[in-house]
Amino acid sequence: MAQLFCAAVGLVLGLLAPRFPVGPRVDAERVVSLLFTVGFGVISLVSIIYSMLFLVVQFSASTFTPRLGLFREEPIVWRAFAFTVGVFVFTITAAMAIGADRSVSVFVPCAAMVLTLVALALMRTLQARAFTSIQLGHSLTAIGARAHRLFDTLYVAPYTAPYDAAREARDAARYEGGAGAGVPVVPPGAASVSWSGPASVLQQIDVPALVAAARAHGCGIVFRVAPGATLTWGAELAVVTGGELPEAELRGALTTGVERTFDQDPELAFRLLVDIALRALSTAVNDPATAVEALDRVEDLLTRLAGRDLDIGRFTDAGGRWHVVVPVPDWERYVRTCVDDLLPAAAGSPMALGRMRDLLRVLADRAPEDRRPALRDRLGWVERTGGDTYPLIWTSPRPR
Repeated sequence: MAQLFCAAVGLVLGLLAPRFPVGPRVDAERVVSLLFTVGFGVISLVSIIYSMLFLVVQFSASTFTPRLGLFREEPIVWRAFAFTVGVFVFTITAAMAIGADRSVSVFVPCAAMVLTLVALALMRTLQARAFTSIQLGHSLTAIGARAHRLFDTLYVAPYTAPYDAAREARDAARYEGGAGAGVPVVPPGAASVSWSGPASVLQQIDVPALVAAARAHGCGIVFRVAPGATLTWGAELAVVTGGELPEAELRGALTTGVERTFDQDPELAFRLLVDIALRALSTAVNDPATAVEALDRVEDLLTRLAGRDLDIGRFTDAGGRWHVVVPVPDWERYVRTCVDDLLPAAAGSPMALGRMRDLLRVLADRAPEDRRPALRDRLGWVERTGGDTYPLIWTSPRPR
């Protein structure tokens, strides 16, 4: 839309500018030559924009993780391209509109020069953004900032419920596979909806639309998959209970794509940070300091979630009756995602293993009591592994 808008503005301005009776007149032939030179010159800017985009994306994929597409999503990339398209359309259109005129207003070459300077300013901004996008600190900060925005939107209630064994048993009975498995139990005979398209990633669920549809049809919708999951042919999307809901309405509320996004996927930030740490700890890279920086951000995000209510998957109407249930990650799931994959890799590096120990200690101190067992079990493994593998340096302060 930005490209179409800029092209349309350039076309209109190119047709009208030569007719403006503003300022002194200049030789039309020289202006036409200038416009063609400027117009075809900005095409080289478009080539640079796309070359920079490809290089930065490739660098991020090979250095950090192939799932990191932050620079590709920067608005400046597409806005700079759209503006250069508008400048090209303006200059070529204005040159053609001048035609056989002997003179033209000085407004036309001045406008072309101003637009060219703006294009150069956008190009400079794009270069600066591209440079920062290949820096580790900027990438980690960008991931954390997006995760913070999503967490502040999803998890608004504090976690204040004390540990209750009876409550845990009820939660375990409510879910198939035990507490925290994330698959709600539904009564037998419910209608199942399966995915019949090509393999795609579920990116968003329009929950308000589904709540309204379920209320109108007098039914409930229990999803079997959450945003971020890959949908394969025949995979069960959801089950409809208590009534009938046209499949077209359910499918129309889903947004799918080729990759995960931050919109409704709170695990994506942890996945990216863990991927960066795993790549840094691989034998090919062997950069434990980078892994430590990624673990710093993991600790920040987990600490942010430790005191919040994560059970947000039930959505009700104004009357308080639930209509839509979406499986959401619980505390145990977040800990497994952030810690379990990294433990074997960190065992080969005293720096990374020491940072993992500090992370688990901090979380065990700050998390509510009923969320600490998952942390203490892993902390015990880290303590034993570090003490057995690095007995001489394990008790020393961890270097930064």
